[in-house]
Amino acid sequence: MIPGPFLLYLGHSDDPVAIKTSRGLAEFRRVDCIGEFRHDDCPLTLGLPRMGMDEAAAAGARTLVLGIASAGGRLGPDLVADAAAALESGMNVAAGLHERLRKESRLVALAAERGLQLFDVRDPPEDLSVGKGYPRAGRRLLTVGTDCSVGKMYSTLALTRALQARGVAADFRATGQTGILIAGEGVPVDAVVSDFISGAIERLAPARDDNGWDLIEGQGSLFHPSFAGVSLGLLHGAQPEALVLCDEPGRAHMRGIPGRPTPGLADTLERNLEAARVTSPQVRAVGICLNTSKLDRDEALRLCARTEDELGLPCTDPVAFGVEAIIDRLLCVEPSTPATIASR
Repeated sequence: MIPGPFLLYLGHSDDPVAIKTSRGLAEFRRVDCIGEFRHDDCPLTLGLPRMGMDEAAAAGARTLVLGIASAGGRLGPDLVADAAAALESGMNVAAGLHERLRKESRLVALAAERGLQLFDVRDPPEDLSVGKGYPRAGRRLLTVGTDCSVGKMYSTLALTRALQARGVAADFRATGQTGILIAGEGVPVDAVVSDFISGAIERLAPARDDNGWDLIEGQGSLFHPSFAGVSLGLLHGAQPEALVLCDEPGRAHMRGIPGRPTPGLADTLERNLEAARVTSPQVRAVGICLNTSKLDRDEALRLCARTEDELGLPCTDPVAFGVEAIIDRLLCVEPSTPATIASR
């Protein structure tokens, strides 16, 4: 386990999506977050006290979390310099980037000298097996998306907590750096060799016989040319009983690919169901989660209602309106009324 409290890193970031790991920790493990570190040119904030390295260490922070998504997942000179400053101040350093902290000799030497640790969250297990796709006991839900960074992790966590609040056994199964930092464990599926992706998910969510649910964090999109392989491996390894589709309305194009439009909800849902049937023939869709953070409340409610009418599935923003209607569909109970949803 990575020792807290945490100092969350924003660095020089000016893209809200780029700080999603720090934002996720601030949202779901806020009690463990003591402050945020950002340079003067960073216009973003998580609403935490802004602190320097020495100040954070003096306040009790034990680990700097480099919670940003840099280009190509690389450790640039600024990140290395700031990580070194954290070590010099007496803090451990954690990161989920593709380029590992342990590859930086300067950081390795500093950590050893001061008795501190470097945590590379994106290290997959070394003894993974290929997936087999054989039926296994248990109830599993997987979130899927029209694109990357549309709210799959937030939705999965919200659904997990909602089930737990109803007294249903439910476990969040993390597959990305942010989810792993929040949960304290998981498999960084985008760092797994492609042959072993489905096997990694079979291991992450093994057979269970307590009638509880494993809620598996989705990654990427079947429609994204860069990351569809990860998405497909997740679908096959999860053997989901249920799918929840996630989307951010109004995106101009697929993330990182200007000129390539995002797919429609109905087409995305059908393609994911089709792919999931390879290992889970009875899979069903149970809801739509929209990230409506850029819309006002009334506009968001109208969009959710319209989407629900068009697709015949409960539709909500899990942050703004909760996920009770989707849980009702998942558990096959009487659905929440529109008035109930709107009042949340």
